[in-house]
Amino acid sequence: MKDTSHKRHIAKAITWRLVGTLDTILLSWLISGDPLTGIKIGFAEITTKMILYYLHERVWFKVDMDESNKRHIYKTITWRIVGTIDTMTLAWLISGDPLIGLKVGGAEVLTKMILYYLHEKAWYKINFGLDRDKRQKQE
Repeated sequence: MKDTSHKRHIAKAITWRLVGTLDTILLSWLISGDPLTGIKIGFAEITTKMILYYLHERVWFKVDMDESNKRHIYKTITWRIVGTIDTMTLAWLISGDPLIGLKVGGAEVLTKMILYYLHEKAWYKINFGLDRDKRQKQE
């Protein structure tokens, strides 16, 4: 059977990055007090997060676990750990202030987990990039 999931994972990475970048820009702006710093942090993480998200999706595609809320929660937690470390590092490097990095990363933990969970649930309902026969057997 042909693995058609690559285009799905790329599409998920793009849609999540749009949501995530807007959240990062807003939080970084509010925390740093500087809209330009928010924009720099948000745009800097586009590349790093797209790569990290794609790799995260590829790993989870191979995890043998029932499609359930538990799976979505585990994916949410593991992605948030990776994403928060990346955001804190970028915010620190761009702002020059490690405290801003910690504050942005800390604020994102809650907002991003909620947004990611909703994004994951929405994508679970979309068959784009999946072999429909395989999906129906799983349900």
